Amino acid sequence: MNPANELGSFLKSRRSRITPQAAGLHPHGRRRVPGLRREEVADLAGVSDIYYTRLEQGRAHNPSDAVLDALARALRLDPTERAHLHDLAHRAPGVRVSAVPTSAGPADEEDVPVRDGLGRLLSAVGAVPAYVLSPAMDVLEANDLARALLGEPIGRLPGRLNLARHVFLDDAARGLYPRWADVARQTIGFLRFSAGRRPADRPLAARIAELGAHSEEFRHLWAAQEVQQKTHGTKSFRHPVVGGFDLAFETLTLPGDDGASLVVFTAPDSRAHDALRLLGSWTAPPPAPADGEPLGTCAGHERGANG
Repeated sequence: MNPANELGSFLKSRRSRITPQAAGLHPHGRRRVPGLRREEVADLAGVSDIYYTRLEQGRAHNPSDAVLDALARALRLDPTERAHLHDLAHRAPGVRVSAVPTSAGPADEEDVPVRDGLGRLLSAVGAVPAYVLSPAMDVLEANDLARALLGEPIGRLPGRLNLARHVFLDDAARGLYPRWADVARQTIGFLRFSAGRRPADRPLAARIAELGAHSEEFRHLWAAQEVQQKTHGTKSFRHPVVGGFDLAFETLTLPGDDGASLVVFTAPDSRAHDALRLLGSWTAPPPAPADGEPLGTCAGHERGANG
């Protein structure tokens, strides 16, 4: 199969995961392929065997939305997979989702300015962690509590914090995320969905290339063709300062900000609430000195020094 035929690769991966029984078919005899055969997908979608074969082999272009929707139903795609199928089918010929090379240098850091209004918004929601995330998973801006939550890996990796790089290339991530495998799969799914939607995004392509060159686990998961949007859910943390807790998150798309999104965490229970409060106090700046008091000798500090 043509390695640039991302649509065909995705279709093949989706049909391989569906058993005939799950599709309502009753096959007879031995089967030489996992999942559905091409002719079975074509029959379920109401298209000819020849057309579907040409589509999967990259020899048929510009399928209609009706055909894509029929294939999505036949392959039982979820809404994110359906959107990804349309993204792949409607790309210009020759433009591909970022491949995974065998070697690559570090990805260039993208200098993306964050609007002042977003910076003020992050500060305003200072009681919970929040950050602005690029399609390549660069943390473009974060409030103090988010820096405290993710602050340990920032100092060990060069350049701006990138959450995908952190997950796959920083050993600290396996300690911070007790369910690391789930986080890794979600990261891959988000990157692949973003790459399908933004095939000309050079920082995103460079990040995928860098991760593929340096992480065997990334290459293995990338080959599975899974896609996932970063919308909402729960993430588990094991923080070196405040211990283990779960946080709920919501992701808000920022129209007009070149694909950036705002990620906000909230505490779903008292354990998480207490952990965030402790993190907030741990990172809080020292109190300002009272009027007429020399810097560095405010009352709170004197009480601490005197025990």
